Amino acid sequence: MTRVLVTGAGGYIGTVLVPILLEAGYDVRAVDRFFFGMKLEAGGPHLEVVREDTRRLMEAHFDGVDAVIDLAALSNDASSDRFKEATWAINQRARVETARMAKAAGAARYILPSSCSLYGFQPPDVTATEASPINPLTTYAKANRAAEEGVLPLAGGNFTVVVLRQATVYGYSPRMRFDLAINGMTYGAWKTGKLPLMRDGSQWRPMVHVRDTARAQAFMLTADASKVNGQIFNVGSAENVYQIGALGELVAANIDRPVEIEWYGDPDRRSYRVAFDKIEALGFSAELNAADGVSEIVTLLDQGRLERDPETITLQWYADLVRWHGIIRQAELHGGMIDI
Repeated sequence: MTRVLVTGAGGYIGTVLVPILLEAGYDVRAVDRFFFGMKLEAGGPHLEVVREDTRRLMEAHFDGVDAVIDLAALSNDASSDRFKEATWAINQRARVETARMAKAAGAARYILPSSCSLYGFQPPDVTATEASPINPLTTYAKANRAAEEGVLPLAGGNFTVVVLRQATVYGYSPRMRFDLAINGMTYGAWKTGKLPLMRDGSQWRPMVHVRDTARAQAFMLTADASKVNGQIFNVGSAENVYQIGALGELVAANIDRPVEIEWYGDPDRRSYRVAFDKIEALGFSAELNAADGVSEIVTLLDQGRLERDPETITLQWYADLVRWHGIIRQAELHGGMIDI
């Protein structure tokens, strides 16, 4: 494989994945709306940037493509609840169509980064494997389930389809997000000395560092097709499965100031433990843990190289874009504002 098309290349995971692929020697066709601006720090002759919405991709976009990593999605429960129809259009229908066009164009491999949120709620004594019943509770999780069900039947022959159910992602990215559990907890504790946690703290969450899940996606480009085709793999590690209360204490311990944990809300219904033996049996293993993620974010905050602004809160930024779009459409005349 030489050319990989990455949708969502300008996003939280994509801006970490693309440099990994380039360093590994791939040519990358980076497709994104770039809602959050051009955060791709890599460049050079092996990177082709295509500004397009995945709902508008055409077969020509897949010319010469050997593999697709289909990251583009409205990501997180809050955004998906606010923009439900767009979530189904982007996270499900566009992904299935992307996989179909990739297969028709002769691509050899399609990788769908999905989510462990499909497990929803599991009994405390259950550690979910890829064969466990799923229980998607939110629009985001349900759209991911439907995307999986849409792309997996395309597997077969010369077309390898792999689904990766990612644990909740954390850690620094050029397109930073502070609306993710560990990242948001770290910023709040660093900024205010207070750490709000949703009751009751016993709920389980699997986590994975953004570089590790990007590595897993790159790993699947060369994994033996006979072992991965039509398969689902959880992405994370046993070391990174935490109860929220214990995770809060871990975050607080890695902040260089006293931190007070504040409990709020009703008990969170989402709780699930996940096993990662299947992907580890192929030879992949995560390298980073929550303490690593907290430490790198704190260092960048201390150095003034990272800040929390509207772009780092996904739903807030989407809502701002919609609001500004309406204002601009109302005020724009003859192709401009003041200068026309």
